[in-house]
Amino acid sequence: MVYDLVIIGGATSGLTAGIYAARKKLNAVILTKEIGGQTLQTESIENFPGFEKISGPELIDKMKEQVQKYGLPIKSGMEVKSISKIGDIFEISTNMPDEIKAKSVIIATGKNPRRLNVPGEKEFENKGVVYCSTCDAPLFGDKTVVVAGGGNSGLNSAFDLLKYAVKIYVMEASDKIIGDEFLQEKLKASGKVEFITNADIKEIKGANFVEKIVYLDKKTGLPADEAGEEKTLNAQGIFVNVGWSPSSAFVKGFLETNEYGEIIIDPKTNETSVKGAFASGDVTDVKYKQCVIAAGEGAKAALSAYDYLKSKLS
Repeated sequence: MVYDLVIIGGATSGLTAGIYAARKKLNAVILTKEIGGQTLQTESIENFPGFEKISGPELIDKMKEQVQKYGLPIKSGMEVKSISKIGDIFEISTNMPDEIKAKSVIIATGKNPRRLNVPGEKEFENKGVVYCSTCDAPLFGDKTVVVAGGGNSGLNSAFDLLKYAVKIYVMEASDKIIGDEFLQEKLKASGKVEFITNADIKEIKGANFVEKIVYLDKKTGLPADEAGEEKTLNAQGIFVNVGWSPSSAFVKGFLETNEYGEIIIDPKTNETSVKGAFASGDVTDVKYKQCVIAAGEGAKAALSAYDYLKSKLS
């Protein structure tokens, strides 16, 4: 069987694309490693129209239900390895033995968290080193925790931890906390949070679980040949929030990407450098990375794919 459309990615953008594809009566399917993506890591969304406040998991559940209402299949546990195009047909290789064929594709695979790439990070992953505060904050009750990253992701992680941890250190490599002021104010008011700037995390230490975070305190005014002072914090966990990388490795050499690995799209149609291949959401070079924008981009990509398919019949 050759699908009209294969949507790769099952988070906000991919699910929205699925809704629009189903309403256009396309023979489509969603392939995804897991449903929800980074939206699942957001405890509270307060800027998605129609919801004064909703959690990421709740929003994903509602989108998933809507896709299923229209009968569009979602195949989870499917990791796409590569895409090629022979003639007018796309061939998609996954971790499953059967190759999937389609007349058009939408890539909506979002982003993955960046790693610190320091000694101890890999060894203590899921033993105190975590990347999802929504998933794992409850595991750190009555513990001291470090949040790596002073952007909005880091501040939201600290906010998630307020109900559980006894002490939270937010560490930022630059000379100031860059997240929203209102989040900073809420965290300061809690009395639990301490901000540390000019801090480069160098190592994560422990026995069976995380016990210490070693960092370089880059004091200002030092001579150029002096890096700073090495310090150690006692902590039983570290939440890593130092940015994201687009999940686009599987299209390398097939689609045009920018210096950051984001898929380059036509802003009007979401079409990529290959005809019939569209992309949407945080995996693309769209300027702003927001849940509501990812949803809109998914809708736009699906409508563009429909137009493309229609043009092939005329």
